[in-house]
Amino acid sequence: MRIRYDAEADVLLLVLRESPPVDAIEEPGGVIVSYGEDGEPVSVEFLNASIRKIITSGEVSVTLQTKSQKVGI
Repeated sequence: MRIRYDAEADVLLLVLRESPPVDAIEEPGGVIVSYGEDGEPVSVEFLNASIRKIITSGEVSVTLQTKSQKVGI
């Protein structure tokens, strides 16, 4: 998974897998989920991320949780 933040556009992007999107749905609240050819999500975009307080002062903190452990990044 890759995470990118575009400060100019104020968009936080989570790339879940490296497949080209073929469809996208905008959910209420400025969340866009893109889907691959197999119908599974490939990315999630959060519009107006800093205004919605998803990201603060250009900092990103991520915690990945697997079935057996938590990994902080």
